[in-house]
Amino acid sequence: MPERLRKFIGMLALVGFVILYAMIVVTIPIQNIPDALIWPAYALAGLAWVFPAALIIAWMQKPRPPRA
Repeated sequence: MPERLRKFIGMLALVGFVILYAMIVVTIPIQNIPDALIWPAYALAGLAWVFPAALIIAWMQKPRPPRA
C-alpha cells in the first residue's frame, strides 16, 4: 500500500476513533459511575485513548518493505 494512502486511511481512522471514543466516554460514566468517581473516570478515559491512537499512528508510519 502506498505511504500516502496508508496515512490518509490512518488519519480517517484516527479522527473517527477519537469522535466515537469521546461520545462513548461522555455517555457511559454519567449513567453508571457514582458522583465521587466521575472526575477520576474522566481523567482515566482522557489518558486511555492514547494507546489505541498510538497503534494507529505506528501503522501509519510503518516503513514500506524494500523491493527485491
